[in-house]
Order: sequence, then C-alpha cells, then structure tokens
Amino acid sequence: MGYPSTGRPPTAASLASAGFEPGQGTFAPDQGTINLPNEPRPIDQLPARAAETSAQNPWPVSVLSQKFYGAVERWPSAWVTGQITQINTRRAGSAYITLRDDFEDIAMEVNGFGRFAAAASQFVQGDRVVIHGKPNLWMKRTSLSLRGDTILKVGAGGSLKAMIDELRKQLKGEGLFDADHKLPLPEFPKTIGLICAPQARAEGDVITNVNLRWPSVTFKVVHVHVQGEQCPAEVVQAIAQLDADPSVDVIIVARGGGSFEDLIGFSDERVVRAAYACTTPLISSIGHEDDWTLLDLVADLRASTPTDAAKRVVPDVREQSQLIEGAIDRMRLRVRSRVENEIRLIEGYANRPSLTQPHTMLEPHQRLIDDSLQRLDIGLRRIVDDAQLTVERAHASLTALSPQSTLNRGYAVVQSSDGHVLDDASQVSPGDDITVTLKKGVITATTTSATA
Repeated sequence: MGYPSTGRPPTAASLASAGFEPGQGTFAPDQGTINLPNEPRPIDQLPARAAETSAQNPWPVSVLSQKFYGAVERWPSAWVTGQITQINTRRAGSAYITLRDDFEDIAMEVNGFGRFAAAASQFVQGDRVVIHGKPNLWMKRTSLSLRGDTILKVGAGGSLKAMIDELRKQLKGEGLFDADHKLPLPEFPKTIGLICAPQARAEGDVITNVNLRWPSVTFKVVHVHVQGEQCPAEVVQAIAQLDADPSVDVIIVARGGGSFEDLIGFSDERVVRAAYACTTPLISSIGHEDDWTLLDLVADLRASTPTDAAKRVVPDVREQSQLIEGAIDRMRLRVRSRVENEIRLIEGYANRPSLTQPHTMLEPHQRLIDDSLQRLDIGLRRIVDDAQLTVERAHASLTALSPQSTLNRGYAVVQSSDGHVLDDASQVSPGDDITVTLKKGVITATTTSATA
C-alpha cells in the first residue's frame, strides 16, 4: 500500500505506478508530503481491498481497524495455558489479566466479565491457569486480547509463585525474616546509598523527594539491572559495595512497578541473603503497594513505592523546624512562668511587715526578753528574800544558842588553866589557877577552896 520507504522523495513514475492520479491529492516534492482531502470520504469511495489502497487513496485508521476486527471475529475460540503475572479484579464484574507463557518470554492480555471475572478474582500473581476464550480486538486502540469465559487452576507445582513460596518458607525457617534482626533507621542520615536502574524514574522520585524533605543529604547511587538474569548478581554486588562504605548511613533498593515476572530478581535467594548479611539499614522499595518480593520480607523496612521510601528515610525539614520552634516556645513559656513566679514570690516577701517594718519582727522577741527579765527579777528577789529570811532565822537560832547570850544574862564560864570548862567543883583543888569569862572581859584567879 503506497510507495515503498526508500529514504528519498517519490518520483512521478513511482507515484504513477502507485496509482496516483491528478485531482485526488497533491504531492509536494519540496516538503516530501502528500496533500489529502480534509473531509472524510464516503465508505463507497474508499478502496474495498487492501491491495487497492495507495498513497493518495489510503484507508483511514478506523477502516483498517474495522478490517482487523472483522478478521479477528472469524477466529475460533481456544484453550490457552500460562502463568498470571498481573491481575486486576478491582472493578466489580471485570477482570484484566496478563498471561505469560510457562517457558518463553511471551505474554498476552486476557480480559473477561461477569462469571469469568468472579472466578478470576480467586487467583493471584504466579498462579498457573488454563483459560478458554475468543480473540478480541479493541477497536479504539486496535489492541488484541483474549476475551475469556472460563478459567481453571493448574497444580501449583513448578509455578514461579510456588517456587518463591517454597523459598520463602525455607528462609523464614532459617530466621532471615525475624523482626529482632531488623536494624533501626538512622534518624538524620547524611549519606544515602541508592540501588536502582540507570535513568530510572524511581531514582528521580527518591532523590527529588528526599531533597525536598531534607536538602542536606548526599547520595551514592549504584546503577544495576532491575530485571532479567543480570539483576540478582548486580544487586548483590551493589549491596556489598554500599555496605562496605562507612559513609553510607542507609541503603535504598528501588524499582518502579512491573509484572510479577519483572520483579522476580528481587526474590532471588542470593539477594535475600545479601540483604540479611548487610550491616547497614536497608529499605526495600520495589514496585507498587500491591507488589511483593522476598527482599521486602528481609529488609529492615519495606516501603510501598520509591516515593514512600523517600518520605520514610529522612524527616521533613519543615516538620523538624516546627518541632524546634514549638520546643523553643515551650522553653520560653516555662522560663517566663518561672521568672514571673519568682517575681511574685519576691514581691510577696518585700510586702511583708517584717521587711517593710523590720522592728515589728523584733517585737515578739523583745516582749519575750522583757517578760523573761521581769520573771527573772521576781524570781531572784524571791530567792534573796527566802535566803535572807533563812539567814535571819539561823542567826536568831544561833544567837539563842550562843554561849555569849548566856553570858549576857549574867552567867560566867569557868575554865581550868588548860582551857577545859569547869562544871564541877570537885575538878578544882585549892591553889589551882582558873579563868572566869564574863559578859565583858576575863578574870584570872586562884582557888582557895572548892566545895562539891
């Protein structure tokens, strides 16, 4: 249909051989274009068969799509087997499946409605199935698919999902997914190691969102294949490389969405064991929220998307600023409150009478001292009076009992020459010297006689 593409403008001869006739369009050799009518032509004026089309009389896309649709409608129904790599049954009454060949890297789209959709909702990625359906062409995009009406499950043995599930059970039994082995993420990382595909959207999502949240972070990016046979070995090497770098605080393994088959490299046992042996905190950010890999289970943190990983690996500088401002405001409020309390306390002390009139503070003590002195004076006077009375009584007693008082009454005390008091005349002989003590004075005499 039309002239062959040779890289050179068509000649008049080639246009004539293609059936070009004047009046149906204009060829402009300077621009290398063909001018066609701007209005749609009636179907009866279009070529009936593909062989009758030409450069100046082509089919519109809608006509060719209709031809395809008519051809596909004549194709018979068929049974087909494969493995589900993607399935979407979110909309009630409809199911959209990507079915991959069990052995070749070939896939096709399958869709269905009603009972087929209800049956398909019981299946998940990785299931091997047999589907009966009829080829169908969606004319709006001229895309070919299989319109399913029956779906049956094949035994799980040998499916990718079954193999991964067995590996999951084995590694879980070894403790690779235990929570106590997971490392906490650094609160304020300075350097982030990023493992992703070269020029991948995931790389831009992570770096852009991290820089928006925490601009001071630097990145060390290692590019790897994120699907295919090279993926596991390169991811293992990248993890070891970044883990050995002491400046790397946390590692992110990021990949955008994809089919179950596309993400299979991140469920490789080598990758899982490398992540388990990693001493640097590791975040798995593979696919979308509904996707899963074994790396998600062994990672210290699983992020639903690369953007989610960026939000969880660093704090938001604005939130941190608000926290700091809030803390400063609380400190200022507490300091102000403390100062105001102390001021009120000092003012209370300053307004007390003991400070405004200090002598009032001494008055109770002065009264106590005065009372004490008064009581002391009274007590001492009583003691002195009592003592004086006692002395007077003792003096009176002594005076009454004193020999002098006897002498004062006219009596005398006679003593021998050796000083002994004589109270018996028989104690004296004539001629003995005696001494007579009177009220006043002493008489010395010599006895002349003594009568008993």
